[in-house]
Order: sequence, then structure tokens, then C-alpha cells
Amino acid sequence: MTDSSPVSDFSESELIARIARHLPQTEEIELGPGDDCAIVKAGDGRVLVSTDVLVEDRHFRLDWISAMDLGRRALAQNLADIAAMGARPTAIVVALTLPGHTRVAWLEELAQGMGEASSAAGASVAGGDLVRGEVVSIAVTVMGTMDGAAPVLRSGARPGDIVAHAGRIGWAAAGLDVLLAGLGGGAAKLEPFVRAHLVPEPPLRAGIAAREAGASAMLDVSDGFLRDAGRIAAASSVVLDIDQDAIERFALELGEAGKELGVDPSRWVLTGGEDHGLLATFPPDTKLPGAFTKIGSVKEPGSGAVVLISGQPVQLVPGWDHFSG
Repeated sequence: MTDSSPVSDFSESELIARIARHLPQTEEIELGPGDDCAIVKAGDGRVLVSTDVLVEDRHFRLDWISAMDLGRRALAQNLADIAAMGARPTAIVVALTLPGHTRVAWLEELAQGMGEASSAAGASVAGGDLVRGEVVSIAVTVMGTMDGAAPVLRSGARPGDIVAHAGRIGWAAAGLDVLLAGLGGGAAKLEPFVRAHLVPEPPLRAGIAAREAGASAMLDVSDGFLRDAGRIAAASSVVLDIDQDAIERFALELGEAGKELGVDPSRWVLTGGEDHGLLATFPPDTKLPGAFTKIGSVKEPGSGAVVLISGQPVQLVPGWDHFSG
């Protein structure tokens, strides 16, 4: 049998062995793939856990994305959750569902992408599960450690705080619209947006930097800027007032895609998700870490909207919801 053979020609143990060779293990993994459980060290006695599922034709299309990029993407969104707590990732477990016709070469490329993404983040894919199904689905669970520090929650923002952001806003949404318009193989000027959708690059190191700088609240922007900003506001019982100038700066970066598709790029900025940038609040006298840019301020709670743009409510659907949108 060759790498072009379908996975149905191999046993589960043979497939796991092929996957495992692409997954280097860090010293925090006491026992990696191959046993009934992985064993992960928990230095400060606490483990952060986050999980996500990607389903073919719901979250990704195989005609748009390579196996290696899909492996990177599957890990990126979970690693961003750990970063948003101001924590460091340590271990990852992955449950894969694959159709029987999936080529072994594709599976190994998926594992290679995961191995590269986990190594770059300083973590390891320590185990998981592999089953046969009708479509490809990838369930990723990531674990992390605070290394003795306190986590940064969504509920800590206070009136007078600075609102800041690290990473991209709107790029992934613009890239998705480029692909949906059939322009994915088109002009080179649109390729960065497509790439941002297929393989987001969360500012993972910025999470710890934010915590060390005294961030009062933080999350990763996964479901749309307005929706996620509203989550900090609701959890903290405050209002986040975002500067119109900041929105315009972010929109300017998306100008080429906006012109090509006839879309106001500020819509991508305000409602697009999946860039997995970090939205945070800081006490007013804080020197922001280098990755962060001030984009607004925290206000006292009012009786209306919890997110404002230069003092005004926004008349837009705020972002993605897995069941209503």
C-alpha cells in the first residue's frame, strides 16, 4: 500500500502510527500517543481547557483548503482561546472523523500541519481518536497553564479602562467573501485575504504579554467584533465605546477586497469573525504591549447598547451565531 491508498486499506493502529510521526512531543507531555490516555504535567495545579469542532462544508471546504492548512487552522482557533486567558498552551488532543476514501497522504499532511502549528505554539498534540464517517470533522481540545498567574477573564473591564486590540480584524471575513464570489484563484492582491480566512494567525504571544501588562479583561474575536465586544461588556456590566477612527483604520486595510466585491469593508471589520485577534481592556495608565493598539474606552453602563461607535449605537447584526446565523 502507498500514500495514495485510501485510509480504508489500513488499520486504525497503522493510521495512528503514521499520524504520530508528525507530532513532536514537548517535555510537558509525560505520556503521548499510544496508550489509553495521555499524561500531561500540570505545574501549578490548574489546567485550562477549550474545545472546538470543524465540520466539512460547514466550517471548511476541501476544494478551498489543503490538508496541511486545515491542520494549522484547526489548531489556531483553539490556541487563541488559551492566549485570550493570558495562558500558555501545553497539550492538544484531536478527534478525527474521516470518510473511508480519504487518502493516507492527505491524512499525513493534515497531521504535519497540526504538528507545525503546535510546535510553533510550544505545545504538543498528545493524543486523540480516529473514526470513520461520512464527512471530515475535526474536534480539537487544547489544554494550557497559567504558570501560577491569575487568568484574564471577560468580566474584569471597568469604566475608564482602555480598549485595545492585537491582530487582524475583518481579513478572514473578506477572504471568505472573495472565495464565495469565485475569486479565490484571481488577483494576487486578494490572496492575503483568502489566506487569512483559510489559515488565521492569532497573535498568540500577545495574550501573555497582555496579562503581564495588567489586562483587566480579554477574549479572542472569533464570532465577530461587535458580538465579542458585547460579550466583554455584558460580562463586565459596562459599555465599550469604540473609536470610529479605529474602525476606519482597520477598514482601510481591506480596501482592495472592498473595491473588488463592492462591499463597505467596515462591515467586515464590525461583523466578521475568525481572525482570532485579541480584544482586551487595560487600566487607563497602562503602557500597552507592542502588539496592541488602543481602539476605544470603557464607559459606565447605560440603558441601551453595550457597544458603541464613538458614542453611537450600531445598526448591524453583530456577528456569527452557530444556530441563528
